[in-house]
Amino acid sequence: MAAKVTRTIKVDMTDAMRFNPATIDVQQNETVRFLITNSGKVKHELVLGTEQELKEHYEVMKKNPEMEHDDPNMVTLAPGKSGEVIWQFTKAGKVDFACLQPGHYDAGMKGAVTVAKAKGKASAK
Repeated sequence: MAAKVTRTIKVDMTDAMRFNPATIDVQQNETVRFLITNSGKVKHELVLGTEQELKEHYEVMKKNPEMEHDDPNMVTLAPGKSGEVIWQFTKAGKVDFACLQPGHYDAGMKGAVTVAKAKGKASAK
């Protein structure tokens, strides 16, 4: 996937329970490297998914806060650390992201990627 990256977007996670930026625009089929930094003093994570997937995962995280993950759609970072997520946005629409550490999602630590429909491609129907 790394060879397909067309753009790098830096995202900062803060103890104010915010992502900076919280809204990101990409094109359909674009492969993006998210360079993510935790500038806070507590553990944060960035998880990509639908709002429904994020809410379900959050409920599991509240019961198992020390759960270890190794999924391609997320990164968990200790304070002061950086990491990356490489993701190809194949469908137009919206992809949500959030921090699913207990209490963080409820505090508003979430954002969205708007995926614009690829230009110049006729639909094959």
